[in-house]
Amino acid sequence: MLVKSGADVQVIMTEAAKDFVGELSLSSLSGKAVLSLIHNDQQWNEHVRLGLWADLMVVAPATANTIAKLAIGLADNFLTAVYLSAKCPVMVAPAMDLDMWQHGSTRKNISTLASYGIDLIDVGEGPLASGLSGPGRLAEPEQIFQAIAAKLNPVLDFKGKTILVTAGPTYEDIDPVRFIGNHSSGKMGIRIAEQAASRGANVILILGPSKEEIKHSERIKLIRIRSASELLSEVKAHFESVDCFILAAAVADFKPAKKVDQKIKKNELKDMSLTLVPTEDIAFYVGEHKKKEQKLVGFALETNSILEHAQQKLKKKNMDMIVINSPNSVGEGFGYDTNKVAVLYANSKLKSFELKSKTEVASDILNEVITLFE
Repeated sequence: MLVKSGADVQVIMTEAAKDFVGELSLSSLSGKAVLSLIHNDQQWNEHVRLGLWADLMVVAPATANTIAKLAIGLADNFLTAVYLSAKCPVMVAPAMDLDMWQHGSTRKNISTLASYGIDLIDVGEGPLASGLSGPGRLAEPEQIFQAIAAKLNPVLDFKGKTILVTAGPTYEDIDPVRFIGNHSSGKMGIRIAEQAASRGANVILILGPSKEEIKHSERIKLIRIRSASELLSEVKAHFESVDCFILAAAVADFKPAKKVDQKIKKNELKDMSLTLVPTEDIAFYVGEHKKKEQKLVGFALETNSILEHAQQKLKKKNMDMIVINSPNSVGEGFGYDTNKVAVLYANSKLKSFELKSKTEVASDILNEVITLFE
């Protein structure tokens, strides 16, 4: 696909890669001899020259082993030697089994690569070679190609616009160790913030408690919050300068009427009742105070009467668009790397999308958001 689009491609293979695909196939497709050794009997393969030659380096598939080497700078093969010499951007498309992908060491290595500015192409989710099912599959070739194309020829349709994104859950404290919250990971809002930044926007990301890694952090102003009241305070502090609000945070609907200053002991819990009060309605505040030229995009996570509830929320909160999803099906909602959404406009136009990675969903959402400014 890259060659057909006019790219000049040089393939590097590790010795382990040769167990899965032959050099002849890749050399025929690329039009160049495949490189795998720093030197052989005929020539010295100059890793420094290749590192200077490339406009982009893509490691696909990137195994847990290779990712670990890239993270610590271990140059024990030609691939990693070129990587350490590369002056160009680097992209990594991981592929491994579920347990390896979720292991703490892999998560740490992925975080390390992100801190180096390396772009991660999201793994797919589904059946794996071990028989398990979950995240860890190599992204489809079309997805990798699209990620490469976007990197080399970025669409900067949000350049000059400031977008505020809220993401993640809020935690409403009961006492110093207990809280009311929800299962939101913050993935969807973070992916939206990343995609907006890659498309030229100035992004303010107000993020609740989340362990998710954030790419393009140099182009995203990150503000950490814990509670709904803190979230509202930050929204108020920034809404004047914003062109668009994308409210993807899963704000807890209720909080304790009173927070206890000391940990409640177990023997004090007998016959205990907890009085709850509604949390601050951030979407309502923004809808009430937004200027005519500002755009408001909300989210509706519904389990029943989905379209009806979304329509009511869109109208009540003075939104221009609302993204609808549901936790009723596998692969949608909290915690997953995938999502399936529909977009409802203020004019009642509805557009539905298939199950995709949250990065792709974020791109779809932003493609709809940009139309609000036309």
